[in-house]
Amino acid sequence: MQIDSATRSQFLSLGLGVFENLSLNASAAELYELAIMRGEAQVAEGGSLVVTTGARTGRSPNDKFIVRDASTENTIWWDNNKPMARAHFQALKQDFLAHARNSKLFVQDLIAGADPLHELPARVICENAWHALFIQHLLIAPLGYEDFAPSLTIIDLPSFKADPTRHGTRGQTVIAIDFANRLVLIGGTQYAGEIKKAVFTVMNYLLPEQGVMPMHCSANVGGGNDTTVFFGLSGTGKTTLSTDAARTLIGDDEHGWSGQGVFNIEGGCYAKVIKLSAEAEPEIFAATRRWGAVLENVMMDKVTRKVDLNDSSITENTRAAYPLSAIPNASTSGRAGIPRNIVMLTADAFGVLPPLARLSPQQAMYHFLSGYTAKVAGTEQGVTSPAATFSTCFGAPFIPRHPSVYGDMLRGLIAKHDVKCWLVNTGWTGGAYGTGHRMPIKITRALLAAAMSGELDTAECRTDPHFGFVVPVTVAGVDAKILNPRETWADKSAYDAQARKLVSMFTKNFDRFKDHVAADVMNASPQYAMAAE
Repeated sequence: MQIDSATRSQFLSLGLGVFENLSLNASAAELYELAIMRGEAQVAEGGSLVVTTGARTGRSPNDKFIVRDASTENTIWWDNNKPMARAHFQALKQDFLAHARNSKLFVQDLIAGADPLHELPARVICENAWHALFIQHLLIAPLGYEDFAPSLTIIDLPSFKADPTRHGTRGQTVIAIDFANRLVLIGGTQYAGEIKKAVFTVMNYLLPEQGVMPMHCSANVGGGNDTTVFFGLSGTGKTTLSTDAARTLIGDDEHGWSGQGVFNIEGGCYAKVIKLSAEAEPEIFAATRRWGAVLENVMMDKVTRKVDLNDSSITENTRAAYPLSAIPNASTSGRAGIPRNIVMLTADAFGVLPPLARLSPQQAMYHFLSGYTAKVAGTEQGVTSPAATFSTCFGAPFIPRHPSVYGDMLRGLIAKHDVKCWLVNTGWTGGAYGTGHRMPIKITRALLAAAMSGELDTAECRTDPHFGFVVPVTVAGVDAKILNPRETWADKSAYDAQARKLVSMFTKNFDRFKDHVAADVMNASPQYAMAAE
């Protein structure tokens, strides 16, 4: 695409004026071809692109910085975000631009936010053709490029190496965000997920000022306009459970909740694909086989070009990026109405939490701020037994403002629209990790269907003695025993000990929020439920 005078001026004002090295808004087919020609990717059976990301096979949260200046001093949650001095960022930008002028660059002009009232025009400048294809899949194509004026610019240079002394970084990898000038610099990592999460971080900063709740969640909608959002950390089932043949997929990872309803921030999916199967997740599995899908760190037979999604030789964090249109029942608008149900997903490796529980608004805020799941042995170096992970708002690495900002917004929306809230455990039952087994996905789907249909509104329930939330006693088609996790354990005293341990972890983690929440939220904590037992 030719560069018009307005776009030239935009690049010149940024400091990039070498136009012969720019590829502007190339098509997916052209980027696909270039990625192969440049040796960035290989073609798998079915036409997907297989890429490797080197030493960085996931995000680098410890290398992410926000410029600390007058505009961010009192708006950023600095306990959770690393500051970068303006002088360091200016030096980093200068060196980034010098590096970029000597590189072939692939530029994509895209939109974040399917709601025109809250969209963010973003210009993403990439050193790799496959990174440009990745972000073309993940964001939204504008209706036209005439008069496109970016409100956010991202420069992504994997071959750039930061200098800790000159740039104030921890090492050679850097993700630096300048909110005042809407500029993000990403260097020293091939992991493309940093680009999409940088966009999400910016939206998490901007949307609350517009009265919109940004959410790290998936979302779908049924035929009766019954929207459901699914909060959850990686590995808890956001993508899997929202991709349901009986419902329309809005999006699998990042959304906003405005006065009009829910809208997708993205235009594609970035699914974790380790051990993905056609039987359990047919729509996602098929999307990984389509032409142009980007498969990160997936093992492939060099002769047959067949991929093996069960092989974690490179990493457990194997990923597939594809446009939302790859899912047959995906929304074409990226928008839906006000949610009727909120589902908070956790993969409890301690085997303590029930497979489904109803939350009061106070409990919903408590668990939203807690953001609990568990890592299991072997998933990370040094993890030899289940390890509790608390990622506030189910996305701490992408939260620039204090969690109470998002928590208060969510609580207000729940109250205003009388939204039903559920906690769903997709983790272990019958014992902790190593003794019990993973919750069958068929059971999780059956429980969610019962919740969303209204079947559980009049169901017989019990109150969990440790966590205080309401749990159904019976659900049609589900073994009643599995609804009470204690009954699935052979050693009941071992369950009690494990439950007390998890409650202690919850209450210790929540201490940091006690000065930021109302008394009724504190009273919804497991600690108080235990005291009343």
